[in-house]
Formats: sequence, C-alpha cells, structure tokens
Amino acid sequence: MTDLFIPCLFVVIPFVGSLVCLACWSDPSRVRTVAIVCSVISLAAIVGVANRLPTPPDGFLPLYLLPLAAVVSALGQPVHENHRLSWTMTLVFLGLGMGALTGGNPFGLLCLVLLMLIIMFLLYRHHTTLWPISWWGIGSFGVGVVGAGFSLAAGPPISSVASLATYAVLLPLMPFHDGYLTALTRLPGSLPPFIVLLLPVLGLHGLATAMPTMPNEFVAVVSLLALVSSLYGAIKALAQSRVRLLVGYGSVSFFSILWWFVAGAHTATPRAAVLAGAVGLATGGLLIAWQVIRTRYGDDVDPQAISGLAAAMPKYAVLFSLLGLAAMGIPPFGVFAGFMGLLLTTPPSSTIGLFIALTAWLAASWYIMQMVQQLLFGVRRADLRYADLRYPEFTSLLIVVLALLALGLAPTSLYATSQAPNKITAMERPLAWNR
Repeated sequence: MTDLFIPCLFVVIPFVGSLVCLACWSDPSRVRTVAIVCSVISLAAIVGVANRLPTPPDGFLPLYLLPLAAVVSALGQPVHENHRLSWTMTLVFLGLGMGALTGGNPFGLLCLVLLMLIIMFLLYRHHTTLWPISWWGIGSFGVGVVGAGFSLAAGPPISSVASLATYAVLLPLMPFHDGYLTALTRLPGSLPPFIVLLLPVLGLHGLATAMPTMPNEFVAVVSLLALVSSLYGAIKALAQSRVRLLVGYGSVSFFSILWWFVAGAHTATPRAAVLAGAVGLATGGLLIAWQVIRTRYGDDVDPQAISGLAAAMPKYAVLFSLLGLAAMGIPPFGVFAGFMGLLLTTPPSSTIGLFIALTAWLAASWYIMQMVQQLLFGVRRADLRYADLRYPEFTSLLIVVLALLALGLAPTSLYATSQAPNKITAMERPLAWNR
C-alpha cells in the first residue's frame, strides 16, 4: 500500500482538477486557469516527493516534463468554449501518465491501458472534413492495448514481443506510427502539444525496462526497422504540405533514431530520456506556434499563403526561430544534447547505421528550415491581419524555449537519480516479469 501512495497522489491531483473544471464548465477562462494551476501543483508534488521514489532506468526527467508540458499546452490555446474539453482531458491524461510512470504493475499498466482507450474514444468522436476519421490510427492504439494485456498475462517470448508492440505505438515506430500521427492531427484543442510528449516518454519508460530482456536476434530486427523508419519519416516529412503532418513525420524520424540507439545499447538511459523529452517538447512548441497562425487565419489556412511575419510579428519571429533551431538539433538546445550524449556514450552498432541515422536527422531538419523561412520571411501581404503574440501565447512559447535550453545545458545527473535507495521494485521490472 505504501508503494502505491505516491502514484495514487500523482493521479488524484489532476483528477480532482478535472472535476473542478467540470464544476466551472460555464466559464472557459476559469477552466483553463484550473488546468494550469493543477498542473503546477502536480509539478510541485513531484519536486516534493521525488526523493522517495526508486530511480527508474530512464531517470526522472519524463516525470518533471509532463506537468510542464500540460502548462505550456493550456497556455498556448486561446480562451474559447470549444477548448474546455481539451483542457479538462489534459489533466486526465496528466494523471494517467504520471501514474503509468510511477505505479509499476498492475497499477501503472492499468493507467496506460486506460489512457489509450480514452484516446481511441476521442479519436472516434473528434474528426472533421479536413481531418477525417482514421481507423488505422484507432487500430494502432488497439494494438497497444492488446499488447499491454498480453505482456501481463502471457509468458516469454510472447510477452516480450507484445510489450514491444505497445511501446512502438507510444514511441512511434513504423508500422505502428499511425496512432501517434492520428492523435497529433485529430485530438482537439490543447491535447496535441501535450500528447506529442506524453506518448513518447511513456513508450521510452516501458522500453527501458523491457529492452534488457529482449533476445539479441529480435533486437537486431528492431534496430534495422528503426533505421528504415527514420528514413521513412524524413522522406514523408519533406513531402507534406500540412504543417501538423509535416511536424509529425519529422518527429517520427527523430524518435526512430532514438529507437536505433536504444536497440544498440540494449537499454534506455537518462540520456535517451533527454532526447525523447527534447524532441517531444520541440514538436509541441512547433504545434503551439502553428496554433497561433490557425487562431488568426483559420484551421484550413495554407502555409504557403502566409509570409512576412518577421517584420510585423517580431516576438513571434524570435521565439519561432529559436524553436526551429532547437527542433533541428542545433546546439545548445536539448535535441542536440540528447543526440550527442547518446552518440558519445553508446557505441554505434554499425557505421552504416550511423550514416543512415545522420542522414535521416539532416533530412528531417530540412523541413523545419523551410517552414520557418516560409512563414517569417518573404513578401508582407497587405490583405493579411498581422497580430503579434498575446501574453499567454508568448509565455507558452518562452517556457518551451527555456526548457529546451535547460535540457541542452544542464548535466544529466540532475534528473538521473534521486535520494531513494537503489532497490528493484515493481516499477523497475519489465511488464513480462510482472505477469
């Protein structure tokens, strides 16, 4: 019971916040305020009790980043009654995510399954003419749910393969990446900027405990698939005209590179969490920056029709440029620090694989440069209404930039360990061990 007290606390705080959101449903501004305040309280609770938690293989960084991402995603959305559901569900997902990270099994697995089931329901209910319902994406999360169930009930090697399928849905890897892309493009309001961090860090956390039990032959197949997936994501990103798909496929490419490093090392370390967290934050920041454009010009705006924002929207231009540099993997931001940390501490399994990973990195970064150049520079159109960032939007993007800078400059040891005794608990054992 003692081991479940802290995970239950992490779940209860956001859940209580979601109930308060329902109580003040008629006031959208108050709903957003409650979502932000409860996310800050969750972060404070993590800081207060982190020293009582056993150290997970991937460190404590994901646990700190989740409430921060919830605050950022809520701030980045304008006050509107259509966003009340997304702010409330952000708190629900925050609680389930923190429960999955700290609860072990079966509590953590239950939180993970419930999270995927809710996402499936939202994807079924929320779709538009521009973004029609995607049965492939819903089916991908169904595979994740089934995989989680088999990993708990079956014995090896079925449990190992099943758990790996679940983590490939969360930390997107081809051919299980459709669920991630569908959630990024179809979920309402503030959920996509939060989901792009939540799902990958949950996948990496599970991968950190399951990968050491995988047979070497199976890991070799995963490593090859990761290289193919990284190139696939980069090529698909270059071919996209819709910004959310373009950003989504680019992040799939980066996450696939992370899969290759994890497979080569046969484990996931806190440095892998730095890369996963930085890519998730940068992707969420780009989505929030695009939300600023959608708020001003409509959901179906053509990015090719927007230009000249640098002169008319200087605050937006500065923060968007910094976000673009961070997402491309330019130092001193977190994506570069995570990539170089893995490269220097994890010997590459093959020179050809390293060349492919670097090629995919450069190709996936190219789309960001094109997007930034298109929106910020070029001819300023007289028929467009230019309005710079409002204070909540500015604060949201600034937090993302500062967090990415901190990830690039702070030593990994700050969030890799805690003061808790180094003992093996249910949270540290793979799903296959907890059947």
